[in-house]
Amino acid sequence: MLQQNTLNLRGIMNTILLSDSYKFTHWKQYPPNTQKVYSFFESRGGVFPEVTFFGLQYYLMEYLVGKRVALEDIAEAKNDYALHFGNDKLFNENGWKRIVEVHNGKLPVRISAVPEGLTVPTGNVLMTIENTDPELPWITNYLETILSLVWYPTTIATQSRQMRNAVYQSLLETGDPAGIDFKVHDFGFRGSTSVESAGIGGMAHLTAFSGSDTYAGIIYARRYYQEPMAGFSIPAAEHSTVTSWGKEHEIDSYRNMLNQFPEGLVAVVSDSYDIYHACSELWGTKLRDQVLARDGVLVIRPDSGEPVEVVLKVLELLAQYFGKSKNDKGYWVLNPKVRIIQGDGIDYQMLRKILFSIEQAGWSADNLAFGSGGGLLQKVNRDTQKFAIKASAILRDNTWHDVLKDPVTDPGKKSKPGRLALIHTDGHYRTVREEEAIKLNTPNLLQPVFENGNLLRETTFAEVRNRVRTMN
Repeated sequence: MLQQNTLNLRGIMNTILLSDSYKFTHWKQYPPNTQKVYSFFESRGGVFPEVTFFGLQYYLMEYLVGKRVALEDIAEAKNDYALHFGNDKLFNENGWKRIVEVHNGKLPVRISAVPEGLTVPTGNVLMTIENTDPELPWITNYLETILSLVWYPTTIATQSRQMRNAVYQSLLETGDPAGIDFKVHDFGFRGSTSVESAGIGGMAHLTAFSGSDTYAGIIYARRYYQEPMAGFSIPAAEHSTVTSWGKEHEIDSYRNMLNQFPEGLVAVVSDSYDIYHACSELWGTKLRDQVLARDGVLVIRPDSGEPVEVVLKVLELLAQYFGKSKNDKGYWVLNPKVRIIQGDGIDYQMLRKILFSIEQAGWSADNLAFGSGGGLLQKVNRDTQKFAIKASAILRDNTWHDVLKDPVTDPGKKSKPGRLALIHTDGHYRTVREEEAIKLNTPNLLQPVFENGNLLRETTFAEVRNRVRTMN
């Protein structure tokens, strides 16, 4: 049984099987004498007006670079297709054999893309794909499925950068922007759909911030983007470590945290029973002297209730028991020995709502950090930024022809025709035809990153971060 299960799982990494089922027959559907198909990837709009491109290198390295189609892959796929379609005549056996025999199993495709970490307004080309073997034009959009998955890390990187911008602007107004890198902490591992999604999404978040408990993201940044240590964390309590002491010994659980971690930052969830009682009577009264004498900062974490209401009340209580002062921008800052991390219910909208509310109440954003889980890594889908790959040009009989869709029922889904370039002129990004970019003598920001099975350009995480963290 174990051997049989292993054989069945082998198809997961068979390149031929990494596509939507309906693409299996597309080799029969293109016009006669088609030599090349050229397609592009874009965000057609969505929640945010711009997108931060990220994650392509992961998918290339994991699924395409160095992967070679073998005869046993073809045999497996042919058998699977016959079972799947109930027909053994639909499989493109000759096409896949040509890849093995002529291209040594490597995919004859060229992929060009904008630099990872670049933020571009929606409606612009981010990546293009085209076949390099005129006998295999169907391979271009056969890869649409696996390459479309770049929507996920791009959406997470986009969202995290927007969170960074929101916090940064609040800090510019009310506090010290120097602390921006650790203002949004990734709590999303347990809420992810798989270890892979946690790795991809966690890595994408780390392009904008440096705090994370999603260790899979750190591993992915190391493995695919050469970053030795992309994220950092601190000792922190959870409900099990607090409630295991019993309600009557809640204070002992807190005292233990102070004793076990006498230096540096330490975070303690404090709402297992009554967050307000914990802030006033336990932290603020019975443990106050120990907190103030400690060589570090106590970060109190509320984890339930309406976030804006809870954060404001906790700020007021901690100010009452630990003190507060006005900074040089005229906003209140708690005693530097205590801070808050709001780790419940945080997504982009709630983060902005909390920042606005505390600012209106006269509080600096210096007092607060955010932890986000499902709202960070899972409250998104491909339509969050309306990502799509569409064919825009086809080469037939040595002549390029425009291709586009233009549905009368949804003008927003009209796609771009022609071979495309992304240019940057007069401070703006624009998608134009390749020939226009050449005519304008303007560099095309789309650069080849993959060709015929090989990675042409490798980006480091440091380079990505430098682009993402540049406020523009």
